[in-house]
Amino acid sequence: MTTDQMMLFALLGVIVGLMLWGRWRYDLVAFAGLMAAVLLGLVPSTEAFSGFGNPTTLIVALVLIATAGLTRSGAVARLARLMSGRDRGTTGHILLFGGVGALLSGFMNNIAALAMLMPVDLQTGRKLGRAAGLTLMPLAFATILGGMLTLIGTPPNLIVSGFRADVLGEPYRMFDFLPVGGAVALAGLAFIALIGWRLIPRPDESEAGTDADSRQRRYVASLVLTEASLTASRTIREARAEAAGAGVRITGLIRHGQEVAGPLDDQALADGDILILRSTPGSLDEFRSTSNLAFPDGRQEPRARKDAEGQQLIECLVSVAAEIAGRSAQSFGLANRHDSVLIGLRRDGVALRRGLARQELRAGDMLLVLVPESRMADMLAATGLLRLDGGSLPVQRERHMRAAVGLFALAVLAATFELTTMPIALGCVIVAYVLFGVLSVNELYDHVDWPVIVLLGSMIPLGLALDQTGGSALIAGGLAQLTQGYPAWVALVLLMGGTMFLSDVLNNNATTIIAAPVSIRLAEQLQVQPDAFLMGVAVAASCAFLTPIGHQNNTLILGPGNYRFGDYWRMGLPLEIIVMVVAVPLLLIVWPL
Repeated sequence: MTTDQMMLFALLGVIVGLMLWGRWRYDLVAFAGLMAAVLLGLVPSTEAFSGFGNPTTLIVALVLIATAGLTRSGAVARLARLMSGRDRGTTGHILLFGGVGALLSGFMNNIAALAMLMPVDLQTGRKLGRAAGLTLMPLAFATILGGMLTLIGTPPNLIVSGFRADVLGEPYRMFDFLPVGGAVALAGLAFIALIGWRLIPRPDESEAGTDADSRQRRYVASLVLTEASLTASRTIREARAEAAGAGVRITGLIRHGQEVAGPLDDQALADGDILILRSTPGSLDEFRSTSNLAFPDGRQEPRARKDAEGQQLIECLVSVAAEIAGRSAQSFGLANRHDSVLIGLRRDGVALRRGLARQELRAGDMLLVLVPESRMADMLAATGLLRLDGGSLPVQRERHMRAAVGLFALAVLAATFELTTMPIALGCVIVAYVLFGVLSVNELYDHVDWPVIVLLGSMIPLGLALDQTGGSALIAGGLAQLTQGYPAWVALVLLMGGTMFLSDVLNNNATTIIAAPVSIRLAEQLQVQPDAFLMGVAVAASCAFLTPIGHQNNTLILGPGNYRFGDYWRMGLPLEIIVMVVAVPLLLIVWPL
């Protein structure tokens, strides 16, 4: 092993370790790793930013903008509304929503596909008294599976296509992924709908009911006592009895900015006191109304909020691309700029209690927000929050629906029949979207997931450096030696298994960039065609079903589905096994060695 190889392996180990730690954002970690590689002489300074001009990076950005055009035209929202008509049973519901979600994910960003269908799924479950956890995970997994259908379905497909173009001189075409990806998606969806959802831990039956989803979702919130409060001049013991009648539990008391310590039952309540409560949204508002309490105003030293106009208490999800992600409600100006108050916050299935306004919000967080009705649309648009009762699905530019769908279809056909390249086809669509009014010029850059772009632009040079220094060949040599005397498909199984494992704990884009050059060198050492190995990496990198951190869609459903970290593998592990069983024989048939 050369010095450059040792330094590069060490650097990649640090990058992977920091990404797993999660203390810093993955895009910052990747960019810092790229800068370190340049300073260490592992990546030439002239090639340091070549990843940002790579066709793969450009296509990912263009797909995100094109997806936004389809969404803003109302095409996806109309489809979602058509699907929410009647009860089909859990299996039928999963087949319909999962099938549509998978199909959408083949042609648009799978995070956007999930974000559009998730509120409809939640609404349907709420009407039927079905817990959200029974259908949200199947929907998320189906949208991940759907990304395997086409070249633009998921970034791993684009990445392996880029590596193929570098090595063999020709990238994959639009539907080259369909024979294997389609079979895997169909098998996976069938398992999810017929068996998989039954493996998900059931909610506590005592909490199930006509609104099972919201009954389980409790927040820690605050209410302020005023002179008009019925609980004023009473004790906490009496207030607790009142609260219990509304299904609310009083857990603490704040007075003059300090939490009162010790036994609370005999504490007398006074004007300006703040009660800390654990409750569902509906019960919280019921207790507030019957006891004449007030919501806090969202300031650092909370006071009673004046109810000058109609207000709504809504549950929202912090999406991956939300403007408020990575910032606190206070620094974003939720109260000052939008007259809205963060009432409660759930993260990883746990209701947070302290300093909500100063908490840095993350993708997957669930927020309970109090917002004036007249400011709701502006607040949701500015923050990028996804309203979970379906209120975030407005059809804003329905008159452009046909144009948006038609232009996107033309781009797909042009790339399919090789009339032009995929980046040019998508670029023309976006220009047409602006000319036809589907998207405004000011909106174009708002819909790009910049952390993903920075990750790709930073990791691609590192992946090329791994290949150029011989690191990929070294790993491939180890795999070839380990499987010596066995058929080549055994090495393919090991490669896919390792890629799946890494993708379950690491960003799938970074996993693909590391595994793709290894797959090419492994094929060379085994003296076989590389396509089966490249395609195997693309499939395996997309199969992040064991943890909530393996894929952004898994993270998004963690809160709304009331899942725990250990719930994912119950359905995810057999699903990954099914993917391997279906994919490996098909890879050998469609892409002979």
